[in-house]
Amino acid sequence: MASTIPDPRQGPRDASDAPDARDVPQASEAPDDLGVSGSPSTSERAVLVERHGIDHIPDRERHGRPRDLFAVWAAANVNYLSLVIGGALVLMGLSLWQAVGVIVAGNLFWVLTGLLAVSGPASGTPSEVITRALYGVRGNRVNNAVVGWAISVCYFALNLAAAAVAAFSLVERAGVPAGDGVKVAVVVAIAALTLTISVFGHAVIVKLYLPITLALTAAFAVVAVGVLGHADFGYTPAEPLTGIDLWATLVAGVTLIAAGPLSYTTSADFSRYLPRTAAPRAVLGWTALGGFLPSVVVCSLGAFAATAVDMSDPQTALEEILPSWFTPLFPLSLVVGTISLNALTAYSAGLALQAVGIRIRRTLSVLVDGVVAVSLTLYALLVSDFLDTVSSVLQLTVVLLGPSMAVYATDILLRRNRYDGPALTDETPGSRFWYSAGVHWAGAVAVVAGATAAALCVDTLYTGPVASALGGVDLSLPAGIAVASATYAILARFPAQDSVLTTSRT
Repeated sequence: MASTIPDPRQGPRDASDAPDARDVPQASEAPDDLGVSGSPSTSERAVLVERHGIDHIPDRERHGRPRDLFAVWAAANVNYLSLVIGGALVLMGLSLWQAVGVIVAGNLFWVLTGLLAVSGPASGTPSEVITRALYGVRGNRVNNAVVGWAISVCYFALNLAAAAVAAFSLVERAGVPAGDGVKVAVVVAIAALTLTISVFGHAVIVKLYLPITLALTAAFAVVAVGVLGHADFGYTPAEPLTGIDLWATLVAGVTLIAAGPLSYTTSADFSRYLPRTAAPRAVLGWTALGGFLPSVVVCSLGAFAATAVDMSDPQTALEEILPSWFTPLFPLSLVVGTISLNALTAYSAGLALQAVGIRIRRTLSVLVDGVVAVSLTLYALLVSDFLDTVSSVLQLTVVLLGPSMAVYATDILLRRNRYDGPALTDETPGSRFWYSAGVHWAGAVAVVAGATAAALCVDTLYTGPVASALGGVDLSLPAGIAVASATYAILARFPAQDSVLTTSRT
């Protein structure tokens, strides 16, 4: 008679670990997209509306190569926001090469985004479902409501507003006054294009983003020629930062840049269709490179531009140093880049809404996200400075996003990336991921501990006690990640925390 307690880091051990078990249709795989699907094996490759939602993708429907992920992430990161952030670093008081160093350091966090992506092929489910292993079925609903949906919709609204402002200039160049009615029409049109991509889903994103990446690369190459021809490569501010002020600005800059990759805790959404045999290193590498390379290049262009023009109004300022023939194409490229970025955001937000527990088709959930985001954007542009308030609040998202990503990455390492996709789709109390009352307390406590540590160190809308003691140096990012990761690694070792553990006598 022996007691058998499987190691939770190794994942569940049952019949589903057999080579062909994941090809067996599960009860949840019904022919609709209420988080489930019974679509034929060729449907995802055709240009059709994706029928899968948050259900498990069986092996017979897996396809593609890890390198396909590069274009997906590159198209989303050749954008206006990266240009603005790069310029902001110089406006914060950094020298040109200090800003470039910060850009490289902050974008190294794309490695974490790449690490999270490896769980997609392993499980065949999106991030919104994989995180049930971290937080439990019920705990994960809270995680998806806050991290997966609310924050994503706010980012959607902010990016939509930025794209709309660029589009307004195009409309005015055409001789049409940008009155309220025109602004509403422009915002709705941009949102419609964005949501069309998101509704069609994974296959269209993979097919469409390579040509978009090439087009945006060509556009920003023209920007690069104009910027580099006017940049001051030896730029330093009239009064260089020193001491605590310099360190505080450097750390704040890294946090600002890192907020981009940290916001993509859903990278498995776009890798889950890859075969289970896809090399994890390749999935990690192509995802990370697709985000890192364009982000570094475009952010650096923003920093170089800030040495020549006033980047407090980037679009107007850059047009002063760009060729006249390119002037109308520049705002158009900004709109296209933002649409690419927002299509990924809307796609994942739609999955998050399903994972919250709402019985809604993926196509409808994406449209709900769009309606909410458009409403916020129009309210901001036509009524108040609501998005300014939201923008300030989002500065605090690193307090939550850092710990969330840290727990996810730690779970992947502890389990050695072994996830049972069909088991993860089981939301009943008998699920091995139900844990205690539907909550995996190791994950919940780790995120709360990490967020608390980060909140004590933050210096954005308010100054935490640790940041105050350090003279304004904001260590919320490293503190939140370190505390969350360490806490989860310790608590997840306790067998009593995980209901997958069973005791049998033989």
